[in-house]
Amino acid sequence: MAFKKADKFMVLLSHISANLKESANFFTEYKLKNVSDLKIFSEKMKELETKGDTFVHEVIKELNDAFITPIEREDILHLAMSMDDVLDGLEGCAALFEMYSITNADDYMKKFVDAIQASVHEIDKAVDLLSNKKLQQIREHAIKIKDYESNCDNILRQSIKNLFTVEKDPIRIIQYKEIYENLEDIADYCQTVANTLETIIMKNA
Repeated sequence: MAFKKADKFMVLLSHISANLKESANFFTEYKLKNVSDLKIFSEKMKELETKGDTFVHEVIKELNDAFITPIEREDILHLAMSMDDVLDGLEGCAALFEMYSITNADDYMKKFVDAIQASVHEIDKAVDLLSNKKLQQIREHAIKIKDYESNCDNILRQSIKNLFTVEKDPIRIIQYKEIYENLEDIADYCQTVANTLETIIMKNA
């Protein structure tokens, strides 16, 4: 597999992963103090998600125009789209926080978000390795992402069990359950990225 470090597809994939990392960091570190903060939070996530969409559209355009690609076209597209799914999930979750006026993330939400942020950092490292043709080193990052996803499965079970034990407001139960499940979905999207990376290793190493 011979592609230059500055291959346009690798540059675009790096842009997508860097924007995803920035989004996950913002999502994790933004401090919600009141309802007006929720609007800022949601709007910033929407802005980052739109930026991500622009990069994905560029990938599709370049794939349509390219005669030769560094790795298989469908693998480039699937990697771009699976990273975009993670960002779409984060943006959708931020919208739920605003819609339900939730300014206090509970401990379960924080555990989910920490695991997702860590997964996204692993994705960013893996994409950098892909750009530098260090395929075999990608696997360890893919394994870590899958471990985080498995951890999120456990968090989901614990969070829902706790919710039905301690929460008496049926509306709150519906809202929190939806957010927990949404966060677990994002962890699943991260695992899909890991699976795509492993497919690329298998085909090209």
